[in-house]
Amino acid sequence: MQLNSFARFAWGVLTLNLGVILWGAVVRATGSGAGCGSHWPLCNGTVVPLTPPIATLIEFAHRLSSGLAFLVVVAMVVWARRAYPAGHRVRWGAGAAMACMIAETLAGAGLVVFHWVADDVSLGRVIVMPIHLTITFSLFTALALTAWWASGGAPLRLSKPDATTWLLGGSLLATLITGMAGAITALGDTVLPVASLTPGAYANLASSAQLLVGLRVWHPLIAIVDGAFVLFVANHVRVSRAGVFVARFSTTLTALFLLELGAGGLNVFLQVPVWMQLTHLWLANLVWITLVLLTAAALGEGATGLPVRPIVVYYRRYPTSGGKHGSGETPSARMDEAGNRATQGAHEKGLEPAPDRGEAEPNSVVR
Repeated sequence: MQLNSFARFAWGVLTLNLGVILWGAVVRATGSGAGCGSHWPLCNGTVVPLTPPIATLIEFAHRLSSGLAFLVVVAMVVWARRAYPAGHRVRWGAGAAMACMIAETLAGAGLVVFHWVADDVSLGRVIVMPIHLTITFSLFTALALTAWWASGGAPLRLSKPDATTWLLGGSLLATLITGMAGAITALGDTVLPVASLTPGAYANLASSAQLLVGLRVWHPLIAIVDGAFVLFVANHVRVSRAGVFVARFSTTLTALFLLELGAGGLNVFLQVPVWMQLTHLWLANLVWITLVLLTAAALGEGATGLPVRPIVVYYRRYPTSGGKHGSGETPSARMDEAGNRATQGAHEKGLEPAPDRGEAEPNSVVR
């Protein structure tokens, strides 16, 4: 792969947005979502808050970083339109990233305007959280594909789906469902920490709050099933698709998912401290991005099935001997003529002849 200036910029945009999403998790985990009140895009009715409390600083910093990410994606779209022809896949990826960024911005504004922040446990917030996660994963998908295609990645080949295509699609859907369940569980860990649930308190909770508590059990089970399936798919793709990047992405995905499962278990054991929540989310985002890149590498045009076994070509030059045979041509002379024809054909194909020895030697590998 060759990284031109735009490709490096696109990978940087993806990295920047990963950091912005993690800071958004800090806002949720620290209950700072109401730090700017119900005002948006202003913060407590002002452009820049003066002498703000810590919650306001955290929320305002998130808004600033989100605004920067928005402007950077706009710059990427403009650059893609100038650098690539109409209809190019890089243009499509950048445009999709812009649409996802707009949706991400509106979702964040909705959380503030409708007071679905801080300790709110209303049904509206429970519904919006997995939707917000879906938009985030869609944004990562568009940004990752844009960077991949700008780096020389082939366009996706989906016209004739095979078993690998369906397995990768299923793994993306399963991972998305796991992430949605995780988003709701993370909300429950913030607004209804385990230590606050005294005996009998569960019965007094609203139905939406009971859903948050119930998913604490279901999310780990969903994650384990999804993990087993994704690990199976990663191994299947590694052996059924040739390519250096397919092998790298499948290996990386396996390692990341195992780390993610371990981090999830540690998160529960430590009773979800903020730093562990961020680690868990960071790994989850990396798993999704790597799965998207694995899908792009495995389903790109020109991606092959099982690797072809190399064919070793042998040829040699036969020495001429002196005896007579038939019409005056010796058997060794006829063999020499046949050997020379093979040598001439090899030269035409750009091959060098083997050393003139008495036994054949492998000279080249044709794939």
